[in-house]
Amino acid sequence: MTPVFSWLKPFLVLNLLLVALMLPRFPAMPWIALEALLLVWFLWLLPTARLRRIAIAIAALLFALLALIAAGETLIRQSLGRSFNIYLEWGLLAPGFNLMSSNLGLTAATVLAFVAVTTLAGLVWLFCRVLAHPGLLTHRPRKRSWILAIPVVALLLTWLPQTPVAPTASAMIAQQWSLARATHVSNQEFQQHIRRQLHENRAFAGQAAPLPGLEQQDVLMGFIESYGLSALTDDRYRPVIEPRLETMARAFEAAGLHVVSGRLQSPIQGGQSWLGHASVLSGLWVANQLDYEVLLNSGYPTLIDDLQLTGHQAIAVMPAITMNWPEGRLLGYDRIFDAHTMDYQGPELNWVTMPDQYTWSWFEKRIRTGKEQPLFAELSLISSHAPWVPILPVLDDWNIIGDGEVFMEWKGAGETPASLWQDHDRVREHYAMAIDYALAVATDYAVRHVDHNTLLILLGDHQPAPLITGEDASRDVIVHVISANPTLLEPFVSRMGGLPSFRRGTLPDTTTAGARMDALRPFLHQHFGG
Repeated sequence: MTPVFSWLKPFLVLNLLLVALMLPRFPAMPWIALEALLLVWFLWLLPTARLRRIAIAIAALLFALLALIAAGETLIRQSLGRSFNIYLEWGLLAPGFNLMSSNLGLTAATVLAFVAVTTLAGLVWLFCRVLAHPGLLTHRPRKRSWILAIPVVALLLTWLPQTPVAPTASAMIAQQWSLARATHVSNQEFQQHIRRQLHENRAFAGQAAPLPGLEQQDVLMGFIESYGLSALTDDRYRPVIEPRLETMARAFEAAGLHVVSGRLQSPIQGGQSWLGHASVLSGLWVANQLDYEVLLNSGYPTLIDDLQLTGHQAIAVMPAITMNWPEGRLLGYDRIFDAHTMDYQGPELNWVTMPDQYTWSWFEKRIRTGKEQPLFAELSLISSHAPWVPILPVLDDWNIIGDGEVFMEWKGAGETPASLWQDHDRVREHYAMAIDYALAVATDYAVRHVDHNTLLILLGDHQPAPLITGEDASRDVIVHVISANPTLLEPFVSRMGGLPSFRRGTLPDTTTAGARMDALRPFLHQHFGG
């Protein structure tokens, strides 16, 4: 083996490992990583083996961190439609593992986590072996001038047009630093905005204010999981969802109900539904977890406080909550119901703890029937949450739903999520069917129980993941506002102060961008406030 070949082989492996960090940006990847050249140069400069071992250990730790970031970038882009931000993401590790456990089972999730950790450890081991390879350390240029020229030449190569040499690790570090700074600045501005609002003590901003226009009205806000605009505008889903919306319109008309529909822009995509909920409730743009925590701990009033002042009892119906939820107490609900307190005796349906039809049925029987004051209820409707299997039929006879045992028929029904998600086209088919089910159930509930003293707002929490929508899809969600009292709906479509994209019927304006979610609370105060 010649000295040149002894040097070249480990260098190519080192270069491959560093270039692979850029896989999330494919095809924008260099042929040669600048850091591969600089690492070899730096090791050649070190005079002793001990110093080289220390340098290799430090480089390996940094490589492990960058490999985690690269993996996180791939997952976050595919699931949440944005860049990985190390300043934000660590808090998502536990929820992500819980979600994987719910869909795949604890054993499978644990095995996958073990495989991921083992793979990372293997890559780090290979990285160390390559850097310690004798070919890199013993065949150094004899003339020191050659060694000193390497970084200069390498940097000059990065400035050439269409160069094959580019930074990889340093580019990732620079991106994370930039994202962290921008997020920190944004969070500081968010905190300052809240402090200013509280100091000014303005109605429905710094302090809660009643909504007399909704007095004696049950205000029901049902968040339909992943009900994004793509369900109607994407050719893969419109053939299923558009007929469903037309059926909804006919059912509402036959029941004497009125409906207006539009769209609102969500701050998130693919997950973190609570940020969309918080933006609607607070009238603030809650764009990330840090902002959410600031909001919770600020005492800033929300729509919950407004309607409590109006005389409503505030109820949270959260079938997806399976653990302690201190956030709900901080938001100020009078009563909170979760997966353990909704009396459900049916089967879990992968991640979905109970079907939407049970949620609606339980809410009507246990909460609305016999109520002593008007309600403000936030309902989390989760049947359209991934993995979208199994898809249940809508039961015609709601009286047999009871405690949910009737759904035992579908225990273990359908294929496993792991099997379904091997075929992305079938995943998309199931997404459309899940949204169709959620809308069908909500329609049936509205036809049966929405009256002259009810304002029902059905809206998506966010668009589904980019796997479903494609890249660069709108972040708008679809909104339906339903009541037997047409006066309650008029402000939404009024030429004076109505919301853009809202119009009568179940089909929103797909050509006009929606207002942001944080516009809804000020809108309600403008038209229903004192």
